[in-house]
Amino acid sequence: MPAGPAGNQRETTTNDVSEEAGALSAAEPGDVVACGGRVAFLGHATTLIELDGTRLVTDPVLRRQVGPLYRRVPQPLRGPLVDPDAILISHLHLDHYDPRSLRMFRRDTPVLAPVGARLSLHWRGFREIHEMAPGDVLRVGSVDIVATPARHRGTRHPLSARTPSLGYVVSGSHSIYFAGDTGLFSGMADIWPERLDVALLPVAGLGPWMPEHKHLSPRHAIAAMQLMDPRLVIPIHWGTYHLPGTVIMRMRRDLHRRAPYLFMVQAATLEPQIHTVMLQPGESLGIEDALG
Repeated sequence: MPAGPAGNQRETTTNDVSEEAGALSAAEPGDVVACGGRVAFLGHATTLIELDGTRLVTDPVLRRQVGPLYRRVPQPLRGPLVDPDAILISHLHLDHYDPRSLRMFRRDTPVLAPVGARLSLHWRGFREIHEMAPGDVLRVGSVDIVATPARHRGTRHPLSARTPSLGYVVSGSHSIYFAGDTGLFSGMADIWPERLDVALLPVAGLGPWMPEHKHLSPRHAIAAMQLMDPRLVIPIHWGTYHLPGTVIMRMRRDLHRRAPYLFMVQAATLEPQIHTVMLQPGESLGIEDALG
């Protein structure tokens, strides 16, 4: 694996896990991509990353309603989420960290989360918790996962423990960057020492008033692409959850609903140097096919 971002690195290894409780159905044989990889966008920041036979779920928020947030699109099929090799949590905001959604997974599933998240996950019964800081490396199955910085305050509420926000790079036969939730920052140019194969970039917040410095807007997502220069970009964090008040009382057009289309128009100017594919929630993409 190429060297990760600058900073102290801690390496650990997990064992593969299988079986689950509750709402998840059995996985079909051959569901995991043994060679190469695949990415599925399940809505908001929930994605399924399959690389070299290892299956990872990011920020699983799967319910129809989470706090005041209401899901605009159908809930994802849960079969493909069965028995991931690990769960990646970017930060503890309710639209990225939903304890009730986490009940769908086995409690011995390894969970990677920012420093400060251990106690909350321990209360939820998870036994293998890896607190990560930028630069930390964890081996899961056949891939290395490197925690990367993010510009986004990740504390869940004023009285909770202070936890940062993270992104992750999954590295194996390809390198896949999951940004989590972040504003634009110059350090994105140094996220990975080589050219990234895939970047999963957020392109919106949760409504028309979300501050741009805390979330990548379409224009800031384009700037992030130019800093990182990945081969392929898949926009995430759009069109899934909304705040009911923004529908009834908004004073301007809902940028959150329009964001991916604005982003795609602007991203077209970067072709063919950077290829962009927009997946609807529930769609997946083979990495080898997309990279050509």
